[in-house]
Amino acid sequence: MYDLMTRERALSLLADGRSLNSVSKETGISRSAIRAWRSRPEPRPHLLNQAAHCAAPTDTPAYAYLLGLYLGDGCISPHPRGGYHLRIACADAWPGLIEQCRSAIAAVRPGDRIYLLQRQGHVSVTSYGRHWPCLFPQHGPGKKHERRILLEGWQQEIVDAHPWEFVRGLIHSDGCRVTNWTVRNGKRYEYPRYFFTNKSDDIRRLCTETLTKAGVRYTVLARGSDPFNVSVARKASVALMDAHIGPKY
Repeated sequence: MYDLMTRERALSLLADGRSLNSVSKETGISRSAIRAWRSRPEPRPHLLNQAAHCAAPTDTPAYAYLLGLYLGDGCISPHPRGGYHLRIACADAWPGLIEQCRSAIAAVRPGDRIYLLQRQGHVSVTSYGRHWPCLFPQHGPGKKHERRILLEGWQQEIVDAHPWEFVRGLIHSDGCRVTNWTVRNGKRYEYPRYFFTNKSDDIRRLCTETLTKAGVRYTVLARGSDPFNVSVARKASVALMDAHIGPKY
């Protein structure tokens, strides 16, 4: 059983000229289900009733933060009895991050259950619900860096309204604040720096576009031949990041 937003997304991809195979691979929905939707364009009443509870989040700052966490260290998996699990991996070293993640999930879906699963070196902040694929339509089979990651229009509006919350989620998942040092004229100088590292070109682009809109200057550094790292090192930009992001704790 799929909600109306998932159904409409699949049909919109077909309308853009995509094949059944490609839409099925991107969305994780069977070809037979998509084929049936295409032949019966009007959703059945029980699907409409189910989708009535799958509206855009009301706590948009919390959603922007959670979106950043999801794009970095999150995944969605179906439950055998229906519904879905959202899982965000948070390192044991950052108990504050674990609590912030839990609070964001509770704010976005206050009726869904949240629990912590201890894994080696990290905690998986997990929530069960039926509407996580609606809230994160980037969900699909395979690794994020091996498929396209694009925001829906309503998601982009939330990110534009709350850019710092989105960047904070990205940094808290796949980023860090470090102290670098260098030697000049025989003296050691230390300076703070932010990094965001992700294999997905699309996710790095979302990060850098949002940094630009927030007035942050950055550089892209290569790891070998791959430009995986986004670096913020200029003093004024680091000060902006410190004011809105700060180190993980």
